[in-house]
Amino acid sequence: MSLALSIEHTNLKPDCTAEDVINLCNEAVEHGFYAVCVSPYFVQLAKKTIKKNDVKVVTVVGFPFGYNTVSSKVEETKKAITAGAHEVDMVMNIAAFKSGDIASVQNDIQAVVTACHLQNRLVKVIIEICYLNEDEIKLACKLCADCEANFVKTSTGYGTGGATIEAVQLMRKNLPVKIKIKAAGGIRDKAFALALMDAGADRIGSSYGVNLVSEV
Repeated sequence: MSLALSIEHTNLKPDCTAEDVINLCNEAVEHGFYAVCVSPYFVQLAKKTIKKNDVKVVTVVGFPFGYNTVSSKVEETKKAITAGAHEVDMVMNIAAFKSGDIASVQNDIQAVVTACHLQNRLVKVIIEICYLNEDEIKLACKLCADCEANFVKTSTGYGTGGATIEAVQLMRKNLPVKIKIKAAGGIRDKAFALALMDAGADRIGSSYGVNLVSEV
């Protein structure tokens, strides 16, 4: 798959404006990106701007810290899908995970996965690798696999670090083939994006999508 068709062109900044989203969508259409990734507030605008083009609309749930209640995540998911989201990137409950409350984490993931799959939508689980050690990344991947998530995503871009080659390689080794990987956070140049794909990433989430495909 080409790099462009792997890119989710992203703007999740808190001060993002409607004009920014329209520009994001137009760039995605122009460069043939897979998707745009926007906040739930802008899903309808993104869908309207993209019109009948092939670019998908991705949004986030429980973003960026993941410690929202399960019921609020499910409701947020349902409303995002109704608004026109094709895929949902949820943040797992990192606080519960780090506290050892694995049952709550699994319930959290499963509830959102079920809400998405009932509407034939794909769901990615953001595990925020910057806060996890190797064993924790393995466990998070197992939980995502057990809940039948479609993707596991490295990062929100709002943690202390973003995607790394090593983490993507580790995730790939610990996920079933059918579960894909989205690398995100700090991906600003083509070489890094391609290296992440070589390591096992299927999608690249970046706010520098145009830069990635414009570099020689």
